[in-house]
Formats: sequence, structure tokens, C-alpha cells
Amino acid sequence: MEAPHDRARPYLSSFLREHLPKERRASQHTCEAYAQSFQLLLQFAAGRLKLKPSKIEIERLDAPLILAFLEHLEKQRGNSARTRNARLAAINSFFRYLEYRVPSCLDQSRRIHAIR
Repeated sequence: MEAPHDRARPYLSSFLREHLPKERRASQHTCEAYAQSFQLLLQFAAGRLKLKPSKIEIERLDAPLILAFLEHLEKQRGNSARTRNARLAAINSFFRYLEYRVPSCLDQSRRIHAIR
């Protein structure tokens, strides 16, 4: 079992390189779209948290940060609701993946899944 202060990077890498294409049989387009979603999220989180993306811990990707990121997409980046929802779908998928690998993230995952 992993500690709650683990870095997001190894889980995200495994999610994007193994879980999506091999276990879920996601298309290359879906894998690339999810990767872009996380690139944007980590850039946003790094700026907000004043950390390098590689230093971001899983528990820092909480519901308030995700909500701020989604608002940023629509207001600052001018993305449509459809694009915002696609990014949220990628985040939700990742947190479903984490539920089975980092049990300490269950409550955090539940809160993120509750985002509309």
C-alpha cells in the first residue's frame, strides 16, 4: 500500500501508458487527449501550488483545485463546456484508477467524482 504523499507522476504514467491503452483498450486519440488534459492540469496545479509538476503529490489534486482548473479552462482559456467536460472525464477516470491502487485517496476520489 502506498503512502498518501506519493507523487502523482508514477501513477499518471502507468495510467496513461498501461491502463488506458492496454487494459481499457482506449484509442490512441483518447490516450493523447487524456495526456493533454493532464499536461494542462499539472501546469495549472504547478502554478497554483508553486511546485514543479514532478513534485505534486496526489493529495494536492483535490476537488477545490480541480474545480479551479475547470473554471480556468472556461474563463481564461476560453474552452467550451464540452471541452471542460472531456477534461473532467479524464480526471474522473484517473481517480477511478487510483481508487484501486491508493486506498488513502478514496475520500478525495469521491469528492472529485461529485463534481458536475
